[in-house]
Amino acid sequence: MSSTIAITDSEFETQVLKATQPVLVYFWASWCGPCRLMTPLINSAAQTYSDRLKVVKMEVDPNPTTVAKYKVEGVPALRLFKNGELIGSVEGIDSKQKITQLLESHL
Repeated sequence: MSSTIAITDSEFETQVLKATQPVLVYFWASWCGPCRLMTPLINSAAQTYSDRLKVVKMEVDPNPTTVAKYKVEGVPALRLFKNGELIGSVEGIDSKQKITQLLESHL
């Protein structure tokens, strides 16, 4: 059973850009109501795709460098990386179906 890994700006390169498998980055904030709704969907994706995907979460407020670099303008936000490249992006609350479509189309 896989779960999400909390990371910071300093860990982003190692945990995401240099990962050997695709990585879904979940940008969230403690004050964000929609993030509370998204978290169970992200945890479900982490379990469902644990054999093909690494899922990490990054709180936006303490990690401004990565947030700015990947143009996260609202939370919750998802960024999908493969071989160090950004290959998919979703902003705002979304359905499990939309998350599944994003992942299935790139995995």
